[in-house]
Amino acid sequence: MNNIKSIKTTMTTIETLKNRESVKYGFHIILISMSLLVWVSDLRAESSVIKKSQNKMAEQNSLLKVADSKRLNQYLENILNTDLPRNYQNPAQLNRVANGLISQMQQFGITCKEQKYSVNNQEYKNVICPLNIQAKNKIIVGAHYDVYGEYVGADDNASGVAGVLETARILSQNKNKLKSNIDFVFYTLEEPPFFRTENMGSAVHARSILNEKDQISAVYILEMIGYFDEKNSQDYPMGLGLFYPKHGNYIAAVANFSSRNLSGSYCQMMKQLKQLDCQKLTAPSFIQGVDFSDHLNYWQYDIPAIMITDTAFFRNKNYHTSADQAQTLDTEKMAQVVNGLANTLLK
Repeated sequence: MNNIKSIKTTMTTIETLKNRESVKYGFHIILISMSLLVWVSDLRAESSVIKKSQNKMAEQNSLLKVADSKRLNQYLENILNTDLPRNYQNPAQLNRVANGLISQMQQFGITCKEQKYSVNNQEYKNVICPLNIQAKNKIIVGAHYDVYGEYVGADDNASGVAGVLETARILSQNKNKLKSNIDFVFYTLEEPPFFRTENMGSAVHARSILNEKDQISAVYILEMIGYFDEKNSQDYPMGLGLFYPKHGNYIAAVANFSSRNLSGSYCQMMKQLKQLDCQKLTAPSFIQGVDFSDHLNYWQYDIPAIMITDTAFFRNKNYHTSADQAQTLDTEKMAQVVNGLANTLLK
């Protein structure tokens, strides 16, 4: 009798495992199918962008390769030059970096303002630097300047901050060609324990601009733009590796469905300028990594936003470790990323 019970129990366990495997397999198929649909959809969108941009070629050629890798190195050095990590526990260091950003932007002829707010009785601040041409619409270019834990955070996210600075320099020198007002925003408190909370700097900023939401045509977030690897080093969320390169030598433009024209335009500009390879990813937020930065707070209010990134921990194994140092970054490729963004904003 006991043997019969054991056999029945074993058979039940086997059927349960089979069902679980079927569900797991089915979920994999759904993800892969969704990835394929997104990939095909992006190809169609790219075709549309190409047609619209072909007449702009002559205009764009005048701005090829103006981003300066030496300047990017200098920005990185300035950002990383703190006595203690620039995290939420060291607000004096955050303020030191913020003040340095304000001074640097002043050298470009751009005056910044501080957006201060309190968390647990401690004051923090975003830095907002408008480049105003009296246009009707506005574009936001941003990056967070805080770090996770006790780490240096060269790629995460001094690289993004340096990219915003160099974009600001280029656009300030070509202000007469702009068609939109630009706000350069340096965010505080992107990193844990504040990530995905109302205290993220970008969450505070997004709430503050809701009264002008209709005038905001785009948000570009630079999140880790400095790490590149020619080796077979690139990982992906489940199901996406079938459609994207295995080598970590490209820049990614990550969008949700309502923002995908922005990623298409950016990658097409990179192609026109013959810069670094650019890969678009259009996906819902539940795909791992898609909303892992400040752009998520603009998506919350249906403001078009994309993340320009080297894909963070899907490539850079130094992510959130002591190995995330300046010497691991490629400022020549960072300059190409900036070239693409600056030209996109000037077209």
